[in-house]
Amino acid sequence: MNKDEKPRRSFNQRMRVFNKSITNPLLRTFANSSRGPFAVLRHIGRRSGKPYETTIMVWPLEDYFVIALTYGESVDWYRNILAAGGCTLRWHGREFTLGKPEPIETKRAVQAFPPLFRLAFRTRPTMPFVQMKKVATTEPVKP
Repeated sequence: MNKDEKPRRSFNQRMRVFNKSITNPLLRTFANSSRGPFAVLRHIGRRSGKPYETTIMVWPLEDYFVIALTYGESVDWYRNILAAGGCTLRWHGREFTLGKPEPIETKRAVQAFPPLFRLAFRTRPTMPFVQMKKVATTEPVKP
């Protein structure tokens, strides 16, 4: 490779960039509805200290939210919440304060999601999931 050429990104890296700039802003509108698995995760950059919002897939399970790590454990938002020990989540019009992420067995995690999503997760049997305890909840917020 010539020193002036940029290294090629993998398909997953390109997809992640596309989703971050195109798909996630669109899904944010669904996160404010009272249906579906999409939520807005609010976290602070571990190096920059800047606030960020990331659209993710979650579903409640008892006193926890189960989160699908669709791009693995090396994504910035996940590393930020690990460093901070928690975050806030806007799901179905409510704000939740969540504690530190904890690993959860894939079989149990998948069962927390609606049937259609369970089918989709079967195509990615090694996808990791975490659970985060609901520490506090606020009343519904107007979008």
